[in-house]
Amino acid sequence: MYKYFVWISAILLMTTTFSCSLANASATVIPDPAVQLPLATVPGQETAVLAGGCFWGIEAVFDHVKGVTSAKSGYSGGAASTAQYDRVSSGRTGHAEAVQVTFDPSQVSYGQLLKVFFSVAHDPTELNRQGPDHGTQYRSAIFYANEEQRRVALAYIDQLNEAKVFPRPIVTQVVPLEAFYEAESYHQDYLAHHPNEPYIVINDLPKVENLRKQLPELYKTR
Repeated sequence: MYKYFVWISAILLMTTTFSCSLANASATVIPDPAVQLPLATVPGQETAVLAGGCFWGIEAVFDHVKGVTSAKSGYSGGAASTAQYDRVSSGRTGHAEAVQVTFDPSQVSYGQLLKVFFSVAHDPTELNRQGPDHGTQYRSAIFYANEEQRRVALAYIDQLNEAKVFPRPIVTQVVPLEAFYEAESYHQDYLAHHPNEPYIVINDLPKVENLRKQLPELYKTR
């Protein structure tokens, strides 16, 4: 993220309106998952771990999803010993920048979270990159916690690919969750603390706005 920040600060402040309009146009209208878990009959707490580029934007989107009680930025896919931002940024740790989404399954289903993930949170057809960020740490991935999450995720990817919802095939990995390591404190709620940074304005605020406009039934204010 930071290696592009100076470039963004210097150049893209002059093109914020144009860039935001491009980001808004990138949101994709997708169908509900044909295979998903029904809403629970009683309140509870479950987690989903998702990766799709810089974790700032993914976290910000899910902070605004109804039924989500928290979203934390962190790292998944590598070892505990390398779960630090400066090491993950090398792209050689196996980690992806990921977000742990804690949600109430009586209010929002895992399938609905995946609909947000695929439609407005990131571009699932980008391989090892999102926007200006490149590297395996920015890959698209679903880290499933159980067989039900795996089944829903794989079925939804097949459904979207067969319907040719996107112009290119989805490259999202579906892999078992080994561990989630919470990122450094300065990464948490980054958009809320830095709403005027050019990177946020151009890459992440449009995602939250797309959620509000495209999926109003799932949108909440913080």
